[in-house]
Amino acid sequence: MAEIPNYFEIGTPDPEEARHFYGSLFDWTFDDPSPLGYGMVNGGKGGLWDTTSTGGSSWAIFYVQVDDVKAAIARALSLGASVALPYVDNGSIEFAHLLDPRGNRFGVWRPKQSD
Repeated sequence: MAEIPNYFEIGTPDPEEARHFYGSLFDWTFDDPSPLGYGMVNGGKGGLWDTTSTGGSSWAIFYVQVDDVKAAIARALSLGASVALPYVDNGSIEFAHLLDPRGNRFGVWRPKQSD
C-alpha cells in the first residue's frame, strides 16, 4: 500500500469555536459529536476531537494510513520521532500521534478488518 496522507483531525478544548472558524473559512460541515467528544468533518474526511477530557491540548494533524501501526511507530522512533499519543486500538481503527524531530505532530493509522 502507498502510505499517503488521507485523513485530518483537529483537537481542541473549544470545539464550538473550531466549528465556527473552520466552517466559516472552508464551508466544512460537522456531524454531532459522539459521547466521547469526537465528530466527523465533511462526511468522514476528517475529525474534530473535543480534548477537554484528555488535558485540553490543541492541534491540527494529518494522518498517514499504514499497513502496521506499531511498525510505523518503531520506525519513526528510530528516525528521531517521539510519541505524543501512544498506540490506541479502539476496535475499529488503530492509531498513534507522533512528533517529528522538529516537534511537528502527525498521525499514523490503520482501519481494522471487520470479521
